[in-house]
Amino acid sequence: MEHSQSTGEGLLLAGRYRLGESIGRGGMGKVWRAHDEVLHRVVAVKELTAGRFVAEADRLVLHARTQKEARAAARITHPGVVTVHDVLEHDSRPWIVMQYVDGPSLADAAKEAGTIEPREAARIGLHVVGALRAAHAAGVLHRDVKPGNVLLARDGRVLITDFGIAAIEGDSTITRTGEIVGSIDYLAPERVRGGDPGPASDLWSLGATLYAAVEGTSPFRRTSPISTMQAVVTEEPPHPEKAGPLAPVIVALLRKDPDQRPRADEAERMLLDAMEGRRPEAAQAYVPTQRVAMEDLEPVPVGNAPASGPAGGVRTADGAGADEAGTAGGGADGTTAGTAAAGVPRKTTAQWPQPPQGPHPPQSPPTLVPSTPSSSGRGRWRTAVLAALLAGVVAGGAVFAAMNYAGGDRDGGRATPTTSAPATKGAADTVPAGWHRVQDPEGFSLVVPDGWKRQTEGDQIDYTPDNGRHRIRISIDRSPDFENPYMHAIDLERVLQKRMDYVRIKLNQNTYRDQVRSALWEFSWTEKKDFPGPRHAIDQMYYEDDGTEYAVYMSSPESSWETTREQFDIVLRYWRAPGD
Repeated sequence: MEHSQSTGEGLLLAGRYRLGESIGRGGMGKVWRAHDEVLHRVVAVKELTAGRFVAEADRLVLHARTQKEARAAARITHPGVVTVHDVLEHDSRPWIVMQYVDGPSLADAAKEAGTIEPREAARIGLHVVGALRAAHAAGVLHRDVKPGNVLLARDGRVLITDFGIAAIEGDSTITRTGEIVGSIDYLAPERVRGGDPGPASDLWSLGATLYAAVEGTSPFRRTSPISTMQAVVTEEPPHPEKAGPLAPVIVALLRKDPDQRPRADEAERMLLDAMEGRRPEAAQAYVPTQRVAMEDLEPVPVGNAPASGPAGGVRTADGAGADEAGTAGGGADGTTAGTAAAGVPRKTTAQWPQPPQGPHPPQSPPTLVPSTPSSSGRGRWRTAVLAALLAGVVAGGAVFAAMNYAGGDRDGGRATPTTSAPATKGAADTVPAGWHRVQDPEGFSLVVPDGWKRQTEGDQIDYTPDNGRHRIRISIDRSPDFENPYMHAIDLERVLQKRMDYVRIKLNQNTYRDQVRSALWEFSWTEKKDFPGPRHAIDQMYYEDDGTEYAVYMSSPESSWETTREQFDIVLRYWRAPGD
């Protein structure tokens, strides 16, 4: 079996748009470079792919969202918003023809460089805020601001794209009650809690985007949708150490309470200061004072003042000290500088800085808590938060929010182990008798039975003792077209069903090498050409941390399947991806 991707390259849409190569993908669709044969220009064409994998009712919702994206973008006139040229239907699905931007996304640029220099990140943020102000003035919220939706043209322009889940003022909502859409780790806390988003929600997402750009990691990304949503609502990110003058702007944009974030015009002035290398003084008003428990204060004299006097030092959340209690100001949660005036903190109640306590705060520990709360108390609090978040997700289905996190068994509704081999990284180095380890030129490493040799077939790599009658096949896709391996397997299955007497034995999502975006697929068929007769195969597909999809596949005649199945467990146990 070959892991070839279904492709539309060369397809002519509406008699004028000739598709070229794929240049991007997302949870809702795939983007192609195309040539407009009427106006003789390069355009980008967005194909809706997610509808292939959902029920008919959800497919109609997705199609409606695509139409809504076109209407939303068409209402915005701004050089920083990608222009929509046309909307058409092909293969019973909508396609959007857009302005082509020659350059990478911010996500790709940051991935290649490691991090973005703070002043450049501030410049990018300044352009994005301008585009968002234009969108908000037109009554449109973006609702999915993230590094992948910020495009960096090679001529220096910055544009924002993908209004696929935008909300247009006056439209009835397409999203069903309780459903969360968008990239979870860039969703504003009020959206995770089920509140109505506003312009401040887009600005929060911009803050998370700028944090990821300068620090090289998403501030709230965790190992599952639930833990990520918990982090967004209740946790503060580590201080952006690499952000320089941009740090207080990021902190201001990431305030939990939307009413305590700067407005777009204020954010523009702050970003302009940071871009020009000045410390944005206006941002300091939005940086909360660090909150401490009273019993954790250790008196420290300042100069010749007594320990109990009014001149004790207080350190604010951005690290700046205050010599006088009155100069530090009050915290957003109501904790005044005077609380800590007699000393500096030994221990704090939580990670810097603390979420503000508005009239309807998220579930969180009270302002003053014991300095060393019991682990059982913390566990009960965390469980309560998780339960509340989970209830919200289950109530609305969270159909599209969970697309980035594959888990569980789609066939049976319960988790299924991958194999008898451990599904974690760091397998033992001792190679079984009769096997040897191979370091492949592509960077991965695996063990194969003695006598098995490397062969290649196109871009796929085989290890076999008999020219493919029995084989291990490794497929690598560094830019996969599907949101998770399960979707990829479903797409491949459709092809096999048309070409041969395919029989599914097993296809479920699982966890392999600690990666929840994994799928195990087992099937059989009758081969008519190369090795005639009944055959059996099994395929472990998974995404590594860098987004690369690996497929570890074995096939053999049905008559020797029992041995092949045991060999497959060994191959998975000792598999090492590049860098392991």
